[in-house]
Amino acid sequence: MNKKIQVFISSTYTDLIEERQAAVEAILDAGHIPAGMELFKAGNESQLKTIYKWIDESDVYMLILGGRYGTVEPKSEKSYTQLEYEYALSKNIPVFSVVINNSYLTQKINSMGYDKVTEQDNPDKYKSFKEFVMSKIIREVSDGKDIQIAIHSTLNEFINEYDLTGWIRNSKENDTIQLLKDNTNLLKENNLLNKQIQKLQEQLNAKSKEQFGNFSFDELVKLFKNKEFSIPSKFTKQEKDLTINALDFFIKHFSFMVTGIENIKKESDYEAYIFYDIAPYYVSFDFLERIKLSNTTAQRIHTTKLGASFYAMLEFKGMTKINS
Repeated sequence: MNKKIQVFISSTYTDLIEERQAAVEAILDAGHIPAGMELFKAGNESQLKTIYKWIDESDVYMLILGGRYGTVEPKSEKSYTQLEYEYALSKNIPVFSVVINNSYLTQKINSMGYDKVTEQDNPDKYKSFKEFVMSKIIREVSDGKDIQIAIHSTLNEFINEYDLTGWIRNSKENDTIQLLKDNTNLLKENNLLNKQIQKLQEQLNAKSKEQFGNFSFDELVKLFKNKEFSIPSKFTKQEKDLTINALDFFIKHFSFMVTGIENIKKESDYEAYIFYDIAPYYVSFDFLERIKLSNTTAQRIHTTKLGASFYAMLEFKGMTKINS
């Protein structure tokens, strides 16, 4: 009998689209049936029950583990991927995992970005889960071909070792072949849609990842917060000099710097202090520019389009309110 087994594929979502597609193709190539819940976004208890039902109806559970922990289910405080894995084990379903090795993760980081490939929110939970997975049957992989090789060899071992229920082909062979072809086409379309969804998500997140010169928005905020200026007390009418970070200073003086600061004042003037001692810092980021005034040796420093864009981003994210 030509028995076809159903393999449930579990993984995190946007970071492993290509790896999951490689697994689907390998399972189909081996003559078996892939199953997965990539069209369902993890998010509520009813969907989790649906996922469990799919696992119950599958012969083998396969985990692809990358560098992400995944969306956390509120009640258990575990990721949906971990809950799926633990459920399969509890039901004594044959389980195996392919684990992306460090060199492969590095390649993905270089192509997709560190934040998209590695766990940012729950690193301790990810570490604990990975250690648990590594204690079971696993295959470490370094590319998509390794995933496909691991699937072929492991499925052959499982078929020989376990009494799997599987699916028996009926006499309508042509109908079955056509069904598999249709299934393959649908999976390819699904993969294309997933890539389009990922692209749209990247576009939605572009504002927080937008580059301002050589730095991202988040990098600039961090740099500006760590840079401090000491404003002499004679300008603040306080007993001691005032310390303010570069981000707060930029926000507080933005409208002032849009108009521009000229170096024709006295050395004791506050504008002259900003012109010579503060403004050059922002000029180095192309947030301010220095221009020569016509018919004079004086100069003016004012905000550039890049500086205005950065302020607009701060305002969009509700970061333009300061205490002083």
